Amino acid sequence: MTRLIALDWGTTSLRAFLIEEGRVIETRKSPHGIQKLPEPGGEAGFNAAFTEICGPWLEAEPSLPVVAGGMVGSAQGWREAPYVPLPAAISDIARLSVSVETDLGARLHIAPGLVQDAPGLLPDVMRGEEIQILGAVSDHPERAEASRIILPGTHSKWVRLRAGRITDFATYMTGEVFDLLSNQSLLSRLMIGTGDEAERDMAFLQGVDLASESGPGDLTRQIFSARSLGLTGRMAGNVLRDYLSGLIIGHEITSARRELDGGEALLMIGEGALCARYLAAMAHLGLPPVVRLENTAPAGLWLFARSLGLLDAQK
Repeated sequence: MTRLIALDWGTTSLRAFLIEEGRVIETRKSPHGIQKLPEPGGEAGFNAAFTEICGPWLEAEPSLPVVAGGMVGSAQGWREAPYVPLPAAISDIARLSVSVETDLGARLHIAPGLVQDAPGLLPDVMRGEEIQILGAVSDHPERAEASRIILPGTHSKWVRLRAGRITDFATYMTGEVFDLLSNQSLLSRLMIGTGDEAERDMAFLQGVDLASESGPGDLTRQIFSARSLGLTGRMAGNVLRDYLSGLIIGHEITSARRELDGGEALLMIGEGALCARYLAAMAHLGLPPVVRLENTAPAGLWLFARSLGLLDAQK
């Protein structure tokens, strides 16, 4: 029976999956992302976090293969994995992986990120999302033929797949900008309380509508309306946060929709409540239906391990 330990190791958190024949049979979570290690000093901290979360599994089965994706492969991670240039296929991601020997004696194989640096396109990078993309197409190869995968989050990604390859993508700092504006800017002072669901949804879509009707350079002007609407009493303070969310998300979608191809499938991967907002905004703006996917990282890590040949050794 083929088994694997797979780690989704980000900046602020670490998730470990024990996978058997492609199915997750146990999940463990840890707050020890690469910036929150249990011990300082680089190597020691990574080993301590790894031992804490994987130790019991490896004690029971020392020969289990182990793979990881995410920021653990960044310059600030355990071992830096290079960026794979686009266009990239699954085999390219496996080919540029790196590995590190752990204190437990297991070798950890780390997935690389992706870089877009072609003439005529803005340079862009991702690390971690490529594993989720692999998972989205692992059991549905037709999705890799012509699709756009949307990954809402702190740095949202819109990724194009064509003929089995990731060809290009765009990053939007939507989540980070919203967090800064709604918690640390002057705007946040009027954002008091929480309205009922209907009021919040209405304010959110009002922000989406304004964004969809905007022209070049309108964003920073419109952002200030999240304050002026409150000061003039035209919008209650308990829904200003939702209005701002709709405005920022609306600008992302308005920009990204210009690149959509009518013949491609739309897929979305991410946290449930945030995806629900994106889906509501996209439906409101008349975009085609979107297939919502659950966590695809385990499936992506399983495919990554298979591409490395790590699963063949157990047969």
